[in-house]
Amino acid sequence: MIKAVILIGGPQKGTRFRPLSLDTPKPLFPVAGRPLIAHHIEACVQLKELKEILIIGFYPQTQMEGFVGDMQALYSSSNINIRRVKHKPQLTYLQEFTSLGTAGGMYHFRDQIRAGNPRAFFVLNGDVCADFPLQELYTFHTERPSSALVTIMSTEATRQQSLHYGCLVFDRASGAVSHYVEKPSSYVSTFINCGVYVCSMDIFTKLAQIFHAKGEEYSCLSYSCSGNGNGKEQGHIKWEQEVLTPLAGTDMLFAMPVPNWWSQLKTAGSAIYANRHYLALYRRTHPERLANVGHKRGEGDGNLICTVYPDVYVHPSATVHHSAVLGPNVAIGPGVTIGPGVRIRESIVLEQAQIKDHTLILHSIVGRGCTIGAWTRVEGTPSDPDPNKPFAKMENPPLFNNEGKLNPSITILGCFVQIPAEKILLNSIVLPHKELSRSFKNEIIL
Repeated sequence: MIKAVILIGGPQKGTRFRPLSLDTPKPLFPVAGRPLIAHHIEACVQLKELKEILIIGFYPQTQMEGFVGDMQALYSSSNINIRRVKHKPQLTYLQEFTSLGTAGGMYHFRDQIRAGNPRAFFVLNGDVCADFPLQELYTFHTERPSSALVTIMSTEATRQQSLHYGCLVFDRASGAVSHYVEKPSSYVSTFINCGVYVCSMDIFTKLAQIFHAKGEEYSCLSYSCSGNGNGKEQGHIKWEQEVLTPLAGTDMLFAMPVPNWWSQLKTAGSAIYANRHYLALYRRTHPERLANVGHKRGEGDGNLICTVYPDVYVHPSATVHHSAVLGPNVAIGPGVTIGPGVRIRESIVLEQAQIKDHTLILHSIVGRGCTIGAWTRVEGTPSDPDPNKPFAKMENPPLFNNEGKLNPSITILGCFVQIPAEKILLNSIVLPHKELSRSFKNEIIL
């Protein structure tokens, strides 16, 4: 038996994802028509030996229980148990009492992970998107020496971009990691950590050593001083810095390089990039989720929703006029209404949005419940990786450049934004519940 742990952080994380995360927790943001971590779960349930998936974070239980209930119902025919425990084993999402870091939550809930005596468990960061080769990773891990505690899924980045990730040096024959540095200040390696791991159960011995070492630090502080001197709880453990780095060079840490697509979901722009790749994966894994491709010749052409260029996802409850044109890379959420002559490409439209007649939407995310008037243009700037650079990953530039100006990016509409007819919105970010009265360009509308 094996298990899987998905680490999702909490509300103060994912600030670069705002305003989209203001009304929807980032792990539940829809990408290719599914909540982000639903793709993780979908990959996990393909593992024959998997018996339990634990989601660890410190989002309030009320924000997660609906999602976990939906997932449990979806996979009720399988033997998978998806738990949503709030700090107590007998309940159901493992909610941390405070932020415990990327490893502290696993140690805090070690009894739940070890229950049933699994042979190993997966750890997946909730903000990564990938074509997850989990079975291959597990097989690779089981073929390592018995001393192996952790196997990292690794991919290659450009020399410059590698500085933004955990970098590792490993033997290409054995996979043994000899050196690991999280976000180094100078070049170490082009091979980076994907945030997907297989762990042996003995890893909890290492976590216990770290936890007790922190306890000794506490004993050196006065009773009037709380925390460990840096404002963190004793149980706050950093997986990358405090676990992986010391394990390198001990024959306990291994890495498996993969050629599969992989990306992080740090900004809204990366959501559109991930959307494109997940839609492309549907061709192989779930072709029934994709809208039929072709040119709609009239309302009587019942084979097509409208004119569609691949790949497009349209929720069954959405209403799309037959004269609209969608794609490539478009996801339409539940309850969305799309009027005559609408053109949408490289965009995500969230639930209950209304797109009126002859509107154009390019490289944008339209938030939940938004209304966009007729003959309006909503357009952003794509932020895809450089196609001319092998192994290039998504760039996640800051919101503003050195001159204090807004960096070009996709256009984002927060929830329940209203844009009147015949307006233009270019490279802008609109916070929730705003009613625009004019056109905007390169602005944040507060």
